[in-house]
Amino acid sequence: MEISNLTFDDESKKEVLDLFEKTIDQEGFIVEKEDMTQRVLTTKGEEILFEEWGGVVKGSESFIKSDTFSLIELAKKLN
Repeated sequence: MEISNLTFDDESKKEVLDLFEKTIDQEGFIVEKEDMTQRVLTTKGEEILFEEWGGVVKGSESFIKSDTFSLIELAKKLN
């Protein structure tokens, strides 16, 4: 399986979030646009800051962090 790497600037990342009906709260966490008190969780149940956000897994709304551990876990699941 091939994994692609795309890098976006912050404005482009905000546009991607908008496509998923998500936004960023005052503390920098990704939240539901319709209910800004509901923070988006990673697959491990962690709230995710915009600056930590690495992407969304294809075919779902599984948000992942951009840290090495999270990306390795994603790679393992995709293989």
